[in-house]
Amino acid sequence: MDIDAELRRQIVVSLAAVLVFLAGLVYIGLRYGKASDLPVEGSFALPPQGALALVGLLAVFVLLMAAVGAYLVQANGDT
Repeated sequence: MDIDAELRRQIVVSLAAVLVFLAGLVYIGLRYGKASDLPVEGSFALPPQGALALVGLLAVFVLLMAAVGAYLVQANGDT
């Protein structure tokens, strides 16, 4: 299977967007995650501020992927 420049660009841009999302998840986990009092040993809880940050990250990710899709369509010359 030959990977041309267009497909390579799509892969790189999409992968970069996903990596930004994963970095955001790690940041939220490190910033807001704390040991919980749940009966499961080693479990963590997310306080309301962390939950709000997570919802915000998901919304930003959806908008980012829409922008990436629009960029890729425009870069391909499709209208």
